[in-house]
Amino acid sequence: MKIVILHTSTVSLDDLGQLFKKHLPGAEVRNIIDDSLLAEVSANGSVTPGIQARMNAYLMQAASLSPDLIFNQCSSVGEAFALAARQTTLPTLRVDAAMADEAADLCPDGGRIIVAATVVSTLGPSVRLVADALAHLGKAAEVQPLLVEGALADLMRTGDRAAHDARVRAAVAQAILGGASVVVLAQGSMMRLEPQCADLGVPVLSSPERGVLRAVEMLRGHVKKG
Repeated sequence: MKIVILHTSTVSLDDLGQLFKKHLPGAEVRNIIDDSLLAEVSANGSVTPGIQARMNAYLMQAASLSPDLIFNQCSSVGEAFALAARQTTLPTLRVDAAMADEAADLCPDGGRIIVAATVVSTLGPSVRLVADALAHLGKAAEVQPLLVEGALADLMRTGDRAAHDARVRAAVAQAILGGASVVVLAQGSMMRLEPQCADLGVPVLSSPERGVLRAVEMLRGHVKKG
């Protein structure tokens, strides 16, 4: 089987490659990386026409490789990916789709889901994805954004994962004090925080492994949702 992953940075490159190797041994994984996408969406706070145009082109480039699945790595451009995916009949998947579905499933009516991110451009798409998952289940719940400013920028500049993780964990722990049913870690770069937050008293979910497991289910024909 062949998977093409669209990336906006190299932060999750190795993690996703290892996860596919773990859960789908023998699969061929190919990567398309454009770090200008994340820079532009971060500078503008939302997807621009230029980002959408490039995402459309990368989707078709990925499709030209005849993959079994096209996988989007970056939550900030997830909605642009979803629009671009309309160009192809090939299976496509956003990395955070399975996480959003699980968060909605775990959250009771009247509950609260905290969506934590380290770049503001991720919050809108992630909050809307979780809200859509709640609506699909017919649940009414609050979706609360939590921005941990500067953490990802510092990580990409210094490579200090421990400092990044400590800053995000502290912000999540503080937010939970106000009441929460579930916490969603909106970016793949936050994956290591899931076990670090296991003692906070509410489910804390990250996207990469859940996204890869959903991809494996789709490739094996067990689910069709991307």
